Amino acid sequence: MKKYFLFFILSLFALYAKAQSSYTLEDYFNYFQQAGDKCQQLHKEGKYQEEEEIFISNLKKLEEVSLTEEDPKRQKNLIEALKANIYYNLACVRSLQNKKKEAIEALEKAIAFGYNDYRHTKTDEDFINIRKEKKFLVLLEKLRPFDKLVILQQAGGYQKQQTDTLPRFTYQSAKDPSLEHVRNYFKLDSVAGKGDELSKIFNLLRFVHNNIAHDGGNYALCEFDAIDIYNYHKTTKKGVNCRHLAITLNEMYLAMGIPSRYVTCMPKDPNDMDCHVINSVYSQQLQKWIWIDPTNNAYVKDENGNLLSIAEVRDRLIHNKPLVLNEDANWNNQKKQTKEEYLESYMAKNLYWFSCPLQSRFNPESRFRKTDTSYVALLPEGFTIQKGIEEYITNNPDYFWQKP
Repeated sequence: MKKYFLFFILSLFALYAKAQSSYTLEDYFNYFQQAGDKCQQLHKEGKYQEEEEIFISNLKKLEEVSLTEEDPKRQKNLIEALKANIYYNLACVRSLQNKKKEAIEALEKAIAFGYNDYRHTKTDEDFINIRKEKKFLVLLEKLRPFDKLVILQQAGGYQKQQTDTLPRFTYQSAKDPSLEHVRNYFKLDSVAGKGDELSKIFNLLRFVHNNIAHDGGNYALCEFDAIDIYNYHKTTKKGVNCRHLAITLNEMYLAMGIPSRYVTCMPKDPNDMDCHVINSVYSQQLQKWIWIDPTNNAYVKDENGNLLSIAEVRDRLIHNKPLVLNEDANWNNQKKQTKEEYLESYMAKNLYWFSCPLQSRFNPESRFRKTDTSYVALLPEGFTIQKGIEEYITNNPDYFWQKP
């Protein structure tokens, strides 16, 4: 199954939440989110017929939505993304009921509305009853050109151009009062332990992963710093998105004097608003950056046990070199992550280009006020992005991944 409401759907939806009409996108999203929670429970219980009825109702409700005249193209993208998601899940529950013809028809509609996750479709256990059906195989073949790993492997290279005019990345001192407060509030010296630097890096990773749940659809109503994010989760019992987990862990590393950034890993498709945010942590012990993902308790090694950076993982995916994901990588301590699903599918999609703040510090972004944080993007050659928060653009990986 696919998640019933996705971060990119939430991101698009947020643009129209203020619209006031008879039945708004805001009304629908509230209904959609509640229905999604119900479907997840029904799926666990094997009540697929009830789940199917909810998906059909979702589609009918979607037809009742009144859209505004503002930005019709993005609204259309939102509606199609919703329909693609619902039809895919409808195909899943119909397959599980052995309704082969109806399942394949629903999958065909999902693809028509833009669903294109080849690897997930190929391995989704919900399709066990239709996997050998001729029409299913034809649809699967239609998705092959959209394989996210293939798209990444076709990306342009980098160009090591002059970067003298670009500002350097900076890292807030652990002596900053705000970071000292983070260190004392969480008793980070105790959390990190008395081992070597790498053991401290992994202990802090596990602390955040085990103490703050992830919910990609929740844009938390709190200030975006480690203490507020932690207390928001403990008070509301709601998870936070990957960005807020990475910001939390970033501040903890900085508070312990370990250089770190949070890096937004982006897809090629400008209409795909689903991205992933992880940490790039500099190990003085290894004299290199390493990949750290608090959402999935994940780090990556090569075949010889060497820890890898974000740049190295991307390069190895492009060149089909071995990658080893840590055995205890998981989502919310509920679902084990695999190299195939996490790296070769999800992250392959989201390693096309990168965005990162120039200033790594306490409370770099805010829910309630403007900040002066600047961002820089690393793009492959020949690729351009729409104007966003990135003030600086580079094709030079040596600049982007410069040592602290």
